[in-house]
Amino acid sequence: MTQTGFFERVYEVVKQIPHGRATSYGAIARFLGTGKSARMVGWAMNAAHSLPDVPAHRVVNRKGVLTGKHHFPGTQLMQQLLESEGLEVQQDQIVDFEKVFWDPNDMLIGNV
Repeated sequence: MTQTGFFERVYEVVKQIPHGRATSYGAIARFLGTGKSARMVGWAMNAAHSLPDVPAHRVVNRKGVLTGKHHFPGTQLMQQLLESEGLEVQQDQIVDFEKVFWDPNDMLIGNV
């Protein structure tokens, strides 16, 4: 599979994350059957910020930290987007991440 093909599969998963929820790079990688490729999911998210239909702000690290925030225009856009969806963010981390965590393995059927 090409990197472009992998990125497209990541984007298809990310497009399905519901408003007000968030997931992790690793959860997406596991869903795609490439559990050790969380870093590549991160690269896909870094490349997605110019794609208006991919809600990249909903993808964070496994602890709910906004590790991709520097790839958004402006200094606090990722946080602002999450907060506009009702998530609380303190010190670059989603508060009670486990309560808003969306696991594609539980929510989606089959591979994208």
